[in-house]
Amino acid sequence: MATSVRTNPMLAAPPQAQTAPETRFDRRLAKILSHATDVFCEKGYEGASMRDLSRASGTSLSGLYYYFDSKEKLLYLIQKHTFSTIVASLRQRLEKLDEPEQRIRVFIQNHLEYFLNNQKAMKVLSHEDEALKNGYGAEIAGIKREYYRICVSLMEELKRAQGLQFSSRIAVLSLFGMMNWIYTWHNARVDADASELSRQMADIFLNGVRGKSRKHASAGRSRT
Repeated sequence: MATSVRTNPMLAAPPQAQTAPETRFDRRLAKILSHATDVFCEKGYEGASMRDLSRASGTSLSGLYYYFDSKEKLLYLIQKHTFSTIVASLRQRLEKLDEPEQRIRVFIQNHLEYFLNNQKAMKVLSHEDEALKNGYGAEIAGIKREYYRICVSLMEELKRAQGLQFSSRIAVLSLFGMMNWIYTWHNARVDADASELSRQMADIFLNGVRGKSRKHASAGRSRT
Protein backbone atom coordinates (compact mmCIF):
# COMPACT_ATOMS: atom_id res chain seq x y z
CA MET A 1 0.00 0.00 0.00
CA ALA A 2 1.10 3.57 -0.65
CA THR A 3 1.74 4.72 2.88
CA SER A 4 2.83 8.15 1.65
CA VAL A 5 -0.79 8.80 0.72
CA ARG A 6 -1.79 8.33 4.32
CA THR A 7 1.00 10.08 6.13
CA ASN A 8 2.07 13.03 3.97
CA PRO A 9 1.06 16.18 5.89
CA MET A 10 0.29 18.04 2.67
CA LEU A 11 -2.65 15.70 2.09
CA ALA A 12 -4.09 15.71 5.58
CA ALA A 13 -6.74 18.31 6.28
CA PRO A 14 -5.79 20.48 9.27
CA PRO A 15 -7.80 19.73 12.41
CA GLN A 16 -9.43 23.16 12.47
CA ALA A 17 -10.70 22.68 8.89
CA GLN A 18 -12.45 19.50 9.98
CA THR A 19 -14.17 20.86 13.07
CA ALA A 20 -14.60 24.62 12.69
CA PRO A 21 -18.21 25.64 11.86
CA GLU A 22 -18.81 27.58 8.67
CA THR A 23 -19.01 31.31 9.29
CA ARG A 24 -20.80 34.10 7.42
CA PHE A 25 -17.39 35.13 6.09
CA ASP A 26 -16.81 31.59 4.77
CA ARG A 27 -20.18 31.52 3.03
CA ARG A 28 -19.65 34.90 1.42
CA LEU A 29 -16.16 33.93 0.35
CA ALA A 30 -17.43 30.73 -1.26
CA LYS A 31 -20.11 32.68 -3.13
CA ILE A 32 -17.58 35.18 -4.49
CA LEU A 33 -15.25 32.36 -5.58
CA SER A 34 -18.13 30.67 -7.38
CA HIS A 35 -18.98 33.86 -9.28
CA ALA A 36 -15.32 34.51 -10.01
CA THR A 37 -15.02 31.03 -11.51
CA ASP A 38 -17.90 31.85 -13.87
CA VAL A 39 -16.29 35.14 -14.92
CA PHE A 40 -12.84 33.63 -15.48
CA CYS A 41 -14.42 30.79 -17.45
CA GLU A 42 -16.30 33.21 -19.71
CA LYS A 43 -13.72 35.99 -20.15
CA GLY A 44 -10.43 34.38 -19.22
CA TYR A 45 -8.16 35.55 -16.42
CA GLU A 46 -6.54 38.35 -18.44
CA GLY A 47 -9.85 39.51 -19.89
CA ALA A 48 -11.68 39.71 -16.56
CA SER A 49 -11.49 42.84 -14.42
CA MET A 50 -12.21 43.40 -10.76
CA ARG A 51 -15.28 45.38 -11.87
CA ASP A 52 -16.52 42.32 -13.77
CA LEU A 53 -16.03 40.25 -10.65
CA SER A 54 -17.77 42.88 -8.54
CA ARG A 55 -20.84 42.95 -10.80
CA ALA A 56 -21.07 39.16 -11.07
CA SER A 57 -20.84 38.61 -7.33
CA GLY A 58 -23.05 41.54 -6.33
CA THR A 59 -20.24 42.85 -4.15
CA SER A 60 -18.97 46.41 -4.22
CA LEU A 61 -15.40 46.97 -5.32
CA SER A 62 -14.43 48.00 -1.81
CA GLY A 63 -16.16 44.89 -0.45
CA LEU A 64 -14.34 42.73 -2.96
CA TYR A 65 -11.00 44.16 -1.94
CA TYR A 66 -11.90 43.38 1.67
CA TYR A 67 -11.82 39.69 0.78
CA PHE A 68 -9.09 39.77 -1.90
CA ASP A 69 -6.28 42.22 -2.50
CA SER A 70 -5.96 41.26 -6.17
CA LYS A 71 -7.46 39.31 -9.05
CA GLU A 72 -4.53 36.92 -8.76
CA LYS A 73 -5.51 36.08 -5.19
CA LEU A 74 -8.95 35.06 -6.46
CA LEU A 75 -7.48 32.74 -9.07
CA TYR A 76 -5.09 31.31 -6.49
CA LEU A 77 -7.93 30.49 -4.09
CA ILE A 78 -9.99 28.88 -6.85
CA GLN A 79 -7.06 26.67 -7.83
CA LYS A 80 -6.09 25.88 -4.24
CA HIS A 81 -9.66 24.91 -3.32
CA THR A 82 -10.01 22.72 -6.40
CA PHE A 83 -6.76 20.79 -6.06
CA SER A 84 -7.01 20.48 -2.27
CA THR A 85 -10.55 19.12 -2.55
CA ILE A 86 -9.56 16.53 -5.17
CA VAL A 87 -6.56 15.36 -3.13
CA ALA A 88 -8.45 15.23 0.18
CA SER A 89 -11.27 13.21 -1.36
CA LEU A 90 -8.79 10.84 -2.98
CA ARG A 91 -6.90 10.31 0.26
CA GLN A 92 -10.08 9.33 2.09
CA ARG A 93 -11.14 6.88 -0.61
CA LEU A 94 -7.74 5.22 -0.90
CA GLU A 95 -7.61 4.63 2.85
CA LYS A 96 -10.29 1.98 2.47
CA LEU A 97 -8.61 -0.01 -0.31
CA ASP A 98 -5.64 -2.37 -0.55
CA GLU A 99 -5.85 -3.90 -4.04
CA PRO A 100 -3.59 -1.95 -6.46
CA GLU A 101 -5.84 -2.14 -9.52
CA GLN A 102 -8.87 -1.02 -7.55
CA ARG A 103 -6.89 1.91 -6.12
CA ILE A 104 -6.08 3.09 -9.65
CA ARG A 105 -9.74 2.75 -10.62
CA VAL A 106 -10.71 4.89 -7.63
CA PHE A 107 -8.09 7.48 -8.59
CA ILE A 108 -9.68 7.75 -12.04
CA GLN A 109 -13.22 7.86 -10.69
CA ASN A 110 -12.38 10.51 -8.09
CA HIS A 111 -10.76 12.67 -10.77
CA LEU A 112 -13.59 12.36 -13.29
CA GLU A 113 -16.34 12.89 -10.73
CA TYR A 114 -14.84 16.20 -9.66
CA PHE A 115 -14.17 17.30 -13.24
CA LEU A 116 -17.71 16.59 -14.43
CA ASN A 117 -19.30 18.21 -11.38
CA ASN A 118 -17.10 21.31 -11.63
CA GLN A 119 -16.53 21.82 -15.33
CA LYS A 120 -16.18 25.61 -15.21
CA ALA A 121 -13.55 25.40 -12.48
CA MET A 122 -11.67 22.75 -14.44
CA LYS A 123 -11.74 24.91 -17.58
CA VAL A 124 -10.29 27.79 -15.58
CA LEU A 125 -7.55 25.55 -14.18
CA SER A 126 -6.67 24.12 -17.58
CA HIS A 127 -6.58 27.46 -19.38
CA GLU A 128 -4.96 29.53 -16.63
CA ASP A 129 -2.37 26.98 -15.60
CA GLU A 130 0.55 29.41 -15.75
CA ALA A 131 -1.17 32.65 -14.73
CA LEU A 132 -0.12 32.48 -11.07
CA LYS A 133 3.31 33.85 -10.23
CA ASN A 134 5.72 33.90 -7.32
CA GLY A 135 4.51 32.28 -4.09
CA TYR A 136 0.97 31.56 -5.29
CA GLY A 137 2.16 29.62 -8.31
CA ALA A 138 4.74 27.72 -6.27
CA GLU A 139 2.18 26.62 -3.70
CA ILE A 140 -0.27 25.34 -6.32
CA ALA A 141 2.58 23.60 -8.17
CA GLY A 142 3.46 21.83 -4.92
CA ILE A 143 -0.06 20.44 -4.52
CA LYS A 144 -0.09 19.32 -8.15
CA ARG A 145 3.28 17.58 -7.74
CA GLU A 146 1.94 15.72 -4.72
CA TYR A 147 -1.07 14.60 -6.72
CA TYR A 148 1.21 13.40 -9.51
CA ARG A 149 3.36 11.49 -7.01
CA ILE A 150 0.31 9.74 -5.58
CA CYS A 151 -0.55 8.49 -9.06
CA VAL A 152 3.04 7.37 -9.66
CA SER A 153 3.00 5.43 -6.38
CA LEU A 154 -0.23 3.69 -7.48
CA MET A 155 1.46 2.64 -10.72
CA GLU A 156 4.43 1.27 -8.81
CA GLU A 157 2.07 -0.75 -6.60
CA LEU A 158 0.38 -2.22 -9.66
CA LYS A 159 3.72 -3.13 -11.26
CA ARG A 160 4.91 -4.92 -8.13
CA ALA A 161 1.62 -6.75 -7.58
CA GLN A 162 1.23 -7.97 -11.18
CA GLY A 163 4.85 -8.23 -12.28
CA LEU A 164 4.44 -5.57 -14.97
CA GLN A 165 7.11 -3.53 -16.68
CA PHE A 166 6.32 -0.05 -17.98
CA SER A 167 7.34 3.54 -17.35
CA SER A 168 5.28 4.90 -14.46
CA ARG A 169 5.98 8.45 -15.63
CA ILE A 170 4.68 7.81 -19.15
CA ALA A 171 1.69 5.89 -17.81
CA VAL A 172 0.72 8.66 -15.39
CA LEU A 173 1.11 11.47 -17.92
CA SER A 174 -0.86 9.46 -20.48
CA LEU A 175 -3.63 8.88 -17.94
CA PHE A 176 -3.85 12.59 -17.14
CA GLY A 177 -4.00 13.23 -20.87
CA MET A 178 -7.06 10.99 -21.06
CA MET A 179 -8.80 12.61 -18.14
CA ASN A 180 -7.96 16.31 -18.11
CA TRP A 181 -9.64 17.41 -21.33
CA ILE A 182 -12.95 15.72 -20.70
CA TYR A 183 -14.68 19.08 -20.25
CA THR A 184 -14.04 19.85 -23.94
CA TRP A 185 -16.10 16.94 -25.23
CA HIS A 186 -18.32 15.41 -22.54
CA ASN A 187 -22.03 15.81 -23.28
CA ALA A 188 -24.26 14.65 -20.43
CA ARG A 189 -27.12 13.95 -22.86
CA VAL A 190 -25.23 11.31 -24.82
CA ASP A 191 -22.12 10.36 -22.83
CA ALA A 192 -21.90 8.12 -19.77
CA ASP A 193 -21.90 9.47 -16.24
CA ALA A 194 -18.72 9.70 -14.16
CA SER A 195 -19.06 6.21 -12.71
CA GLU A 196 -19.47 4.43 -16.05
CA LEU A 197 -17.00 6.71 -17.81
CA SER A 198 -14.34 6.05 -15.19
CA ARG A 199 -14.92 2.29 -15.50
CA GLN A 200 -14.43 2.42 -19.26
CA MET A 201 -11.38 4.68 -19.06
CA ALA A 202 -9.84 2.46 -16.39
CA ASP A 203 -10.42 -0.63 -18.56
CA ILE A 204 -8.75 1.05 -21.56
CA PHE A 205 -5.83 2.31 -19.49
CA LEU A 206 -5.20 -0.87 -17.48
CA ASN A 207 -5.53 -3.15 -20.49
CA GLY A 208 -3.06 -0.89 -22.25
CA VAL A 209 -0.33 -1.03 -19.61
CA ARG A 210 -0.84 -4.76 -19.06
CA GLY A 211 -0.75 -5.47 -22.79
CA LYS A 212 2.44 -3.46 -23.26
CA SER A 213 4.13 -5.35 -20.45
CA ARG A 214 3.07 -8.75 -21.79
CA LYS A 215 4.31 -7.87 -25.27
CA HIS A 216 7.72 -6.87 -23.93
CA ALA A 217 7.91 -9.99 -21.79
CA SER A 218 7.16 -12.21 -24.79
CA ALA A 219 9.78 -10.41 -26.87
CA GLY A 220 12.35 -10.93 -24.14
CA ARG A 221 11.65 -14.67 -23.97
CA SER A 222 11.89 -15.04 -27.76
CA ARG A 223 15.34 -13.42 -27.79
CA THR A 224 16.63 -15.87 -25.19
